Amino acid sequence: MTPEGQVTTVSTTHEEFTLATRSGIPASNLSELIDAHLHMPFAFQSNRHATEAGAGVDAWLRSFGLTDDVGVAAMIAFTRPAELASYNSPTTELDLLQIVANQIAYQFVFDDRAEELGRQSPDRLLPMLCESIAILRDDAPPTTALGAALADLHRQVRERCTPAQAARWAWKSREYVHGLLYEAVAQAQPLPPRMGLSTAIRSLTAGVEPFYPLAEAAQPCELSPEELHHPVVQRLSRLSADAAVWIPDLFSAVKEQRAGGMINLALAHQRAHGCSLPAAVTLAIRQINGTIREFERLYAEIEPELSPAGIGYVEGMTGWIRGCYYWSRGVPRYADAALTPALV
Repeated sequence: MTPEGQVTTVSTTHEEFTLATRSGIPASNLSELIDAHLHMPFAFQSNRHATEAGAGVDAWLRSFGLTDDVGVAAMIAFTRPAELASYNSPTTELDLLQIVANQIAYQFVFDDRAEELGRQSPDRLLPMLCESIAILRDDAPPTTALGAALADLHRQVRERCTPAQAARWAWKSREYVHGLLYEAVAQAQPLPPRMGLSTAIRSLTAGVEPFYPLAEAAQPCELSPEELHHPVVQRLSRLSADAAVWIPDLFSAVKEQRAGGMINLALAHQRAHGCSLPAAVTLAIRQINGTIREFERLYAEIEPELSPAGIGYVEGMTGWIRGCYYWSRGVPRYADAALTPALV
């Protein structure tokens, strides 16, 4: 029996196995399997400004012509960026929520475009990545529609955040841009990356940590340098970003497998253990559960030492863990998880 009282037999070979829900009834699909075994201590929340943020995202993308492409428009409809923003930032006021939603939408468009070019050849990515770095680092003028959207997003952040918060946002955003090149290089190799390399690249392509300066901006004051750079707070940032992106990896594994994707936690476990996808998803869940439990333990230890702003900042991290789970469960982009059998 697992700690949650679930009957679970998992094979890391090609043998059959059984995975049961909390009631002891076998999970019929991957979504049920994830819901049954994922440790999610954070309750569902949603921002009251979600509808306004959604309308704002649509208008913002249109203003740069990004949704003139029917494929991009369909992708946005399937990913619902304002819904994700609403779930991960439930108490944020509309002005800041709109920036979060716009950035999520931008990253979805940018990431899909990078994936499309990178699978042709990593060097095809260089123009768009170099343009992004120049905008974020040097405030260079954009030369493409995507670049214009990024430049405007950068403007929004600088107007809403303190200079130090905006600088941290730009730094973390540059890390995300670099990560997409690493992913393209890994995808182009004849052999898939090993587990450690795959998760290292995934931590960069997650694009979660650029949102943490926005969580800080939602507080009544900046965090002190001592609080912001405290080793435990830094560790909480890493743990939460990993958990937040690994959870969607569970739901997107079917989609990524069909598309030939490699940088996905569940698929990395499948390659490492030579097992079925449901077994790999279960192994990935165990890794995520350990990450979330470490986050809970460290947060409980340091919370008495944190200022109200520091607590709000870390709560912003928990928002991403919670939000990515509840968003992934219902977003059309990952509907295949509910259609894929959990028993092999």
